[in-house]
Amino acid sequence: MNQEKIVTKPNLRKRMLAGLVDYTLLIGMTTVMFIYFGKKIDNGYQLNGFPAFLNALIWFGYLVGFELKFGGTLGNLMFDLQVVSIRDNDNSSITIGQSFKRHLLDMFDIWFFGIFGILLIKNTKYNQRLGDIWAHTIVIDTKDEEQFCKRII
Repeated sequence: MNQEKIVTKPNLRKRMLAGLVDYTLLIGMTTVMFIYFGKKIDNGYQLNGFPAFLNALIWFGYLVGFELKFGGTLGNLMFDLQVVSIRDNDNSSITIGQSFKRHLLDMFDIWFFGIFGILLIKNTKYNQRLGDIWAHTIVIDTKDEEQFCKRII
């Protein structure tokens, strides 16, 4: 039987700054893609075909790829945050499915200046966003010795 001991903190300032770094990079890259490869329309630009697919691939590669390889995105790593799995019978590394689920719901977590995500982080047992709840993950500060996810077999 697996028992877990999980201790988290909201880490709101660090998480918000990490998200700002990550989405500044992604929005910047998307803007470049639209300007250079997009078709000019009345209200701006439209991205179709391979450039649109490439944009989605870059999003996936950056957010999901970094989390799988390094335990967090560039923003998370800059602020000593790590994404950890809390599923039963798992090690602490997250899976591709967990990472994809976390980021598929980012749009809800950052909706209305991030208020929804902040409320969830402050009011859930393990300080989780909606994507973290669905993916069974937590975010911990690796420099804070009081935060951890230990499994005892």
